[in-house]
Amino acid sequence: MGAAIERTLVLIKPDALQRELVGDVVTRFERKGLKIVGMKLSHLTEEVLTEHYGHHKEKPFFPGLVAFMRETPVVAMVLEGLGAVDEVRKVVGATNPLMADAGTIRADFSMSMAGNIVHASDTLENAGIEINRFFSASEVFTYGKLTDRYHFGA
Repeated sequence: MGAAIERTLVLIKPDALQRELVGDVVTRFERKGLKIVGMKLSHLTEEVLTEHYGHHKEKPFFPGLVAFMRETPVVAMVLEGLGAVDEVRKVVGATNPLMADAGTIRADFSMSMAGNIVHASDTLENAGIEINRFFSASEVFTYGKLTDRYHFGA
């Protein structure tokens, strides 16, 4: 049995915007065959970031993480595809770019965890929570593409 069509969240972080890598990052997902079903530029609030990174709240790097994520807007994306959560994480690479496989976004564009270019949902459950955190229902679309049958099968 093959993978199911899933949706997942990606945040392209301020370091990617500052380094003019947004197009390169988006291209990686499109080349993989993932469909963009939601995309916007957003300036994140401290409240949203505290909710999103709440599991790090007691760690010493948390204030710096929140400040970094507020430096510029981020590009928030909802991607759709077969096994999208795991496939996006393969394209993104390990959280620590020095441990990421060559050819991944983090290995190719980053050298530190402080500037690791993207956030990607880690589980299907978290993907649903995170999509709802960053997008309203009217901002995520369902549509057919001519290439769907080539990427997703019949």
